[in-house]
Amino acid sequence: MDTAIADAEPASPARTAPLAPGALPLLGHAVQLVRRPLEFVDALRAQGELVRIRLGPTPAYVVTTPELTRTVLVTEAKSFPKGGPIIDALRIFFRDGIGTSVDEDLHRRHRRLMQPMFNRAHIAARGDAMIGLVGQLTRQWPDGEPLTVFDEMNNLVFAAFLVALFGTGLPPEIGRDFPRLMPVIMRGTIRHAVLPGWFAGLPMPSELRFRASMARLRRLVDDAIDQYQQSATDGGGPELFRTLMEASDSASQKGLDRRELHDEVITLLGSNMENTGTTLAWALYEISRNPDVERKLHEEIDTVCGQHAPRTEDLPSLDYTRRIIQETMRLYGPVWLVTRRTVEAVTLGGYHIPPDTDVAYSPYLMQHDPAAYPDPERFDPDRWAPDRLSTAARNSYMPFGAGTRQCIGESFAWVELVIILAVVASRWRLTAASDRPVRPVAHVTVNPGKLLMTPRARHAA
Repeated sequence: MDTAIADAEPASPARTAPLAPGALPLLGHAVQLVRRPLEFVDALRAQGELVRIRLGPTPAYVVTTPELTRTVLVTEAKSFPKGGPIIDALRIFFRDGIGTSVDEDLHRRHRRLMQPMFNRAHIAARGDAMIGLVGQLTRQWPDGEPLTVFDEMNNLVFAAFLVALFGTGLPPEIGRDFPRLMPVIMRGTIRHAVLPGWFAGLPMPSELRFRASMARLRRLVDDAIDQYQQSATDGGGPELFRTLMEASDSASQKGLDRRELHDEVITLLGSNMENTGTTLAWALYEISRNPDVERKLHEEIDTVCGQHAPRTEDLPSLDYTRRIIQETMRLYGPVWLVTRRTVEAVTLGGYHIPPDTDVAYSPYLMQHDPAAYPDPERFDPDRWAPDRLSTAARNSYMPFGAGTRQCIGESFAWVELVIILAVVASRWRLTAASDRPVRPVAHVTVNPGKLLMTPRARHAA
């Protein structure tokens, strides 16, 4: 397979990548990307390893194999920097945060400054606090009364991350309003990503709600920064946020200015809640549908934790719990489409791509590849057992991205995910309140929408 990158036009006549069927005048494939995005993206695999789509009148290319995806993200990443419609839309909200900055020098500087927040010592130091809070909040669930699981998981994730980032004493408004505002912002973001700019920007009620939600959330973050800058000045302040505030470049001794701090706080809070909450909601849904998975999970937690609640030192022993999360992220994303933008003419997979062209990859598509994952629609945590894990599966698995732009908070996310699932499963069994299958809803992440599940206390707990 030719994955070479060329600095100029290829000497031989350029091959043209196949165009996905169903493009409409002016709108291109936007209608399919809005109405049935997962089915549309998954069908691209049959069209070839590089497929053209149209976002309005603008062409974009989607890579459909792990080999070409890693070319874009790792081996030739300099030719495919952050950019494109998904990133442009996310930047409306996250601006120059570490996940969306298109300035590579700025990204490297911020990554160096923020890396100490995510070392093992800092993560371990917050584990017991997160466990205690999640236990406190889940004890309040009404036994036998249905919960909207996606909302509940977002609330748990957000509360746990607030404790890890800010400690206690945060203004109650941010804990109350942030989970309510984020879904509106994510829906607006995907509209801006896949619809033509003139259409997405019309002053429709949904657009007005999107912009009002962004403005409200920014004010909340400003209030939080003000409060904790004052607490740090007084000699207090929680460790992770203080680390972010006091970070400085070793060469210039320059730290984050007010706008940069604001962007990074929003990035940390928003991406943590949306991605982690989505994964946990799907995990609980799949556990409820697979009695053997549920039995193995409860047996492991009871064996490792005994009669006490999970503790930080128990986490490395919860191997099956981690496999459940790993399989959930494979099956449901959480991010289904990510874009890059070429800075020069390139040849990718034998096809010529002009400069300043959007190139997209789909973790969802990679992780549903039957060549890497036999029976890919089946939920099977044991496919991650060491004796079954194949090289193809490893290469196709990328829920946290790859290369220099791989998610900086991956280690923290794993700890948080295992903590919350273990605490919930140690106390509760959750069953779906309806027999109807849940249809994945693709905004920026792939979420289960208004999934209702009923918690019942476990006898062992």
